[in-house]
Amino acid sequence: MNAWPLFFKRPGEKGENKDEFITITWQNDLVTESRAIYYGVGTRNEYRLTRFGKGFPYLTDDNVGDLLVLCRLPRKNYQAYVLSADDDIDEFFAALNISPANANGLIGPQGAIRPEDALYDCFNAFLSSLRVEFPDTELLSRQARECYRAAYTITDKMVTADPDKEILKWLDAEYQLFKLIENDRYSQQIKKPFSTVEELIETANTLLQRRKSRAGFSLEHHLKAVFRIFGLIFDAQGVTEGRKKPDFIFPGTAAYHDGSFDENKLFVLAAKTTCKDRWRQVMNEADRVTTKYLFTLQQGISSSQLEEMYQARVCLVVPKAYLTSFPPAFRKRILSLEQFIQSVRESQ
Repeated sequence: MNAWPLFFKRPGEKGENKDEFITITWQNDLVTESRAIYYGVGTRNEYRLTRFGKGFPYLTDDNVGDLLVLCRLPRKNYQAYVLSADDDIDEFFAALNISPANANGLIGPQGAIRPEDALYDCFNAFLSSLRVEFPDTELLSRQARECYRAAYTITDKMVTADPDKEILKWLDAEYQLFKLIENDRYSQQIKKPFSTVEELIETANTLLQRRKSRAGFSLEHHLKAVFRIFGLIFDAQGVTEGRKKPDFIFPGTAAYHDGSFDENKLFVLAAKTTCKDRWRQVMNEADRVTTKYLFTLQQGISSSQLEEMYQARVCLVVPKAYLTSFPPAFRKRILSLEQFIQSVRESQ
């Protein structure tokens, strides 16, 4: 529903069907004569992209959870890419400075919708107070939450009422704050010609590495804040066997290493923005815990991969709004953040 401006001059209206015939050039020089259509007649209210032809390689079950990048060109031409590997998806998000929470949307000339004035004022005040080039990731996450909560009058009670919604809002706020700081720090530098190619590459690499570092820690920082608001007892980055460090251990490292502590009351949670490839890293992080939990912002995973996860006793936790992106047969086995928190609270 968010992508209608890619194809139409106005959104579809109930009671009408409309379409546009377009040419899409995919990676590996595959070209399809496709059709963008809005169905609004009867009970339908949906947009679809159709006509990919027989043997189209990107509609298999293994492509569930891939990232589709669709770029509009002149004269009803489009360029499309399908990214499958976690590293490729993370590189794309970092290169365009997009939050994973904002996938499934449009990227305009500025990359994001302008924040509300109160939020923007809070961000600018923080920017003015900075005495370092960039704040560390924990400070950045905390400041984004504080600005968002102040601007929208979000209380702890509201967070406990819908943690799935609020953590996505926090992630989006942090992305906006990071972009503001990045533009401030580099706007003058990138306007000047680079003296050498090496200088250009060094600057670009610095930007990309900082973006990926922030994204890697962001989810963990915001989960910590949610768990503390709920009053959960946990350790972050606690050490288990072989000096492995799960992102979260409930109720903590001491309980984990206490052989007399009831194993049924131990929970281990990993946090990964994407997990199509990386979920296997979770399997051996804590030998005492049979079922490992994995919180992710990945929107959709194939049935075959989900079956493999559950056979390996890895249970997915996703924001409630993302549940519909997963195969229907698995939705009841995937937990929302609220459901995971409730299970931990009951054990404590």
